[in-house]
Amino acid sequence: MQDYEESVSFLGTWGPFQRRVFFVLCFTCIPCGNNILSVFFLLATPPHHCHIPAHSNLSQDWFQASIPVQQVDGQPERSSCSRYELDQVKNLSALGFRPSPDWIQNQSSLGSEVLLSNLKQEGCKDGWTYSTEYYQSTVVTEFDLVCSQQWRQPLTSLVYFLGGLCGCFASGLISDRFGRKPVLFGSVAMLSVFSGAVAFAPSWPVFTALFFMLGLGQIACYIVVFVLGSEILIGSTRVLFSSLCLPFVYVFAMMLLPGTAFFVRSWRHLSLIMAVPGLACIPLWWLVPESPRWLVSRGHLLEADLVLRSAAVENRVEAPAVIFPIATAEKVETQKAENLGFLDLLKTTNIRQVTVTLWLIWFSMSVSYFGLSFNTSSLNGNPFLNYFLLTAVELPAYFASWLAARSCSRRLSFISFSLLGALALLLIQITLHSHPVVTMSLVLLGKFGILAGTGMLYIYTGELSPTIIRNTAMSSCAMFSRVGCAVSPYLLELAVFNRLLPWIVVGFLSLLSVLLCIFLPETFKQLLPDTIQQMPVTQFRCPWASTTPLNDESKSIKYQSTSIEIICSTRL
Repeated sequence: MQDYEESVSFLGTWGPFQRRVFFVLCFTCIPCGNNILSVFFLLATPPHHCHIPAHSNLSQDWFQASIPVQQVDGQPERSSCSRYELDQVKNLSALGFRPSPDWIQNQSSLGSEVLLSNLKQEGCKDGWTYSTEYYQSTVVTEFDLVCSQQWRQPLTSLVYFLGGLCGCFASGLISDRFGRKPVLFGSVAMLSVFSGAVAFAPSWPVFTALFFMLGLGQIACYIVVFVLGSEILIGSTRVLFSSLCLPFVYVFAMMLLPGTAFFVRSWRHLSLIMAVPGLACIPLWWLVPESPRWLVSRGHLLEADLVLRSAAVENRVEAPAVIFPIATAEKVETQKAENLGFLDLLKTTNIRQVTVTLWLIWFSMSVSYFGLSFNTSSLNGNPFLNYFLLTAVELPAYFASWLAARSCSRRLSFISFSLLGALALLLIQITLHSHPVVTMSLVLLGKFGILAGTGMLYIYTGELSPTIIRNTAMSSCAMFSRVGCAVSPYLLELAVFNRLLPWIVVGFLSLLSVLLCIFLPETFKQLLPDTIQQMPVTQFRCPWASTTPLNDESKSIKYQSTSIEIICSTRL
């Protein structure tokens, strides 16, 4: 909306009004960032084994030997879901027999010893005993979501991400109709209410339902903060807010949760603490204005005029007598009439090829990102430190993505970052069992590559999509991204067949994104397409191949269409 940019240029880009909006919106991002890692800590599964009642009257030897020892990836581990028949063990203990490990079964003299491999096994009839080394209690330990009920744990994560998928669309529909500000603070309030509510969940079904609502508010909060800031701020301030400062605050909020979980080891208490940042943001209602750009798009020119004149007073600048001419309202109505639908993304060959390729890339990158986060729970070492480091690496990744977007080819940047992440993850299978420090370094390098590639993907997708259907294209890619989020918890289930399999799948999905990107056209220093007919034809071309630079006139035309407007819609 170039007319809008010209109409509000009298405000400047970094006055008191812009600074207030900038910092307040960054602060309102903290609740949604602090919430996203809750799925890892609330649903953590600590080491466990069958419970042996204290009144069983077993000797110390039999008490220690009552849990079978299995070989997992060449390492001995106590069984999590079975024990030797307790009645039989009681009888042998009472008769004075001693347990004998399998490795002495070839000895001729066993005396009063009993070979453990000859004993029958049974399930955990008396429940489980969970390790409290890192967690005092989690949802898994309280509701016994292990062994035969283990399927409920990834299902709970799936429900959380499905809540995010629904919030992705619901927040867009509601905010497009009723405004950005009510949806922002409504989603923040939802995060606080349901974070507190899950702490009192009496059963797993109730917790899962409340967890769905928590996911609904999490993604809605971030999208509306991003869009509101992108619509109120203009020029370099908007670019700084959306591409660097807001992601940095979001990552900082993510880093708070591992630190909080380190000191608060009970999942119910942790849920209550997660409600605090949202409650602290509610009073900010009176400091955040409604989006003037949205008001103009809905035809509320008088209300937009009032917001901008108040901003002019705060910035101590003089507003023009007429901010929005009548032609602006007529142009808004014309743009509404030209809106296309979802099916138009598949209507012609050129846009269909680009759309399907982007859908696959977004799905693959999302599964890789969240699959990597879920697989971190299987690494050795302190889980709080692991997740803290895995989150902290996002800061340089965002910075590297921002630098690459300023001066490098889109395809080459995305391929380089994604290839770096894929190779690091594939090398994990060499070091996983023998070098924990090297393994963690490779995980961090893989996370850096995947996240930096994802940052480039946002820009690349917007520049590939024509203006007339750009919002719809971005929302469809976000939908496939959320599908990938929902699938990612089940990657851990592949570890049943081989502990390396989840890491291999994540690495190959990143490689798939690299291969698919080769067939996309380059957009760096190219004019943004306004119609579907102007889209470049998809063809294979080397990523390092140079593109014809634009002349000065073309460059000025291109940069008039600010790239950040590709995601200035809550349809994400």
